[in-house]
Amino acid sequence: MFHPDLARHPDSCPALVLNADYTPLSYYPLSLWPWQTAVKAVFLDRVTIVENYAREIHSPTRTMPIPSVIALRQYVKPSQYPAFTRFNLFLRDRFACQYCGSGKDLTFDHVVPRRLGGRTSWENVTTACAPCNLKKGGRTPKQAHMPIHRQPWRPTSWQLQDNGRAFPPNYLHESWIDWLYWDVELEG
Repeated sequence: MFHPDLARHPDSCPALVLNADYTPLSYYPLSLWPWQTAVKAVFLDRVTIVENYAREIHSPTRTMPIPSVIALRQYVKPSQYPAFTRFNLFLRDRFACQYCGSGKDLTFDHVVPRRLGGRTSWENVTTACAPCNLKKGGRTPKQAHMPIHRQPWRPTSWQLQDNGRAFPPNYLHESWIDWLYWDVELEG
């Protein structure tokens, strides 16, 4: 019987990486390793294979199914607070301008402009679309008569991961589903 995985090129067979407690290392971006890294980790005894693709790889002496889900043997403690990056800022604000709600042409805005002593920090930078950022200019939201939907704050890694669940990637292999949404209420 034909299985769709058999037609897949190995390069399109990434492995979902779970922590030692079988929860994803990251939801957004999704914690994926290329098949080569996953196989190397298997041979170095750093991971446990949880699920496999139907596709196999071959060496002169061995045949092995490509891992589709792997779990680390050593628990990696997530940092409490994520790095302050443009991507994490957009994720905190759910990829929406905090002035008009648009999700297009996103940039970031200093709520208190730098020229007025505002700092580049979680608590003073928010997601804004380019038109709103240009309209606000070097003024505060109050001066520009542009109310901000949600004041900026420093998120925890857990909050960002929780936000990331709302933005599933374009492709999810069927073997990943049980591991990605493990906290979803089960139907009775």
